[in-house]
Amino acid sequence: MTGSRSPSSRPDTVVLDLDGTLVDSVYVHVGCWRAAFRDVGVDVASYRLHRAIGMGGDKLVAEVTNESVERSVGDDVRARHAHHFDERFGEVVALEGAEDLLAALRGAGLQVVLASSGERALTDRLLDLVPGTSAIRSTLAGDEAEASKPAPDLLAASLERVGAKRAFAVGDTVWDAEAARAAGAAFVGVLTGGITEAELRDAGAVAVVAGPHELAARLDEVLSAVAGALPPAGSEGGAPGQPDGGR
Repeated sequence: MTGSRSPSSRPDTVVLDLDGTLVDSVYVHVGCWRAAFRDVGVDVASYRLHRAIGMGGDKLVAEVTNESVERSVGDDVRARHAHHFDERFGEVVALEGAEDLLAALRGAGLQVVLASSGERALTDRLLDLVPGTSAIRSTLAGDEAEASKPAPDLLAASLERVGAKRAFAVGDTVWDAEAARAAGAAFVGVLTGGITEAELRDAGAVAVVAGPHELAARLDEVLSAVAGALPPAGSEGGAPGQPDGGR
């Protein structure tokens, strides 16, 4: 219950992922990456691509193939992925409960920020699909950070921008969890990206919910779990925006 958390223990900021968290785009991305690789004569299984969604495109090519493929055709594959995604953009919609979640987070007094691995133009275009984004105080895109997820740079910069003291991140992949941990934030997982609850918990999730609709409905319970996972207020460990050197 809200009354069981002291004001000093509550999180003050939430960092939201976009793909697979607010918009239903993960499997569209999988298909587009697969098509992009096949365009250049490289066949990558869909399951391998799915497990890499959520990391920055600058890292994905080598992750699902090898450094030789990255050096030879990496930029071409990324450009072709962007082309295919543009062609299939009409398939992407806001996830059920995305608007309710944004309203609930703001109503809980949280600073709502968004950190997406996508480039700014695509991030803005996807956000246009989501009602209620006026609740978002700050948005940071992948091309505005030194290193992409799972590096903590994107989250750390987002937290620093709003002066976060105690923060948690919401995302659908293990890469989101890694970035949150390295940025000194707690992590809450959603299942709308197709990664299992067990994997998200193994990656460090303090709570896992079906999607934004369930997170909105169970927000007080989740905030209690987050408060219990963060270091005590005033302690020296894991300040948000101060990467711990993790991957």
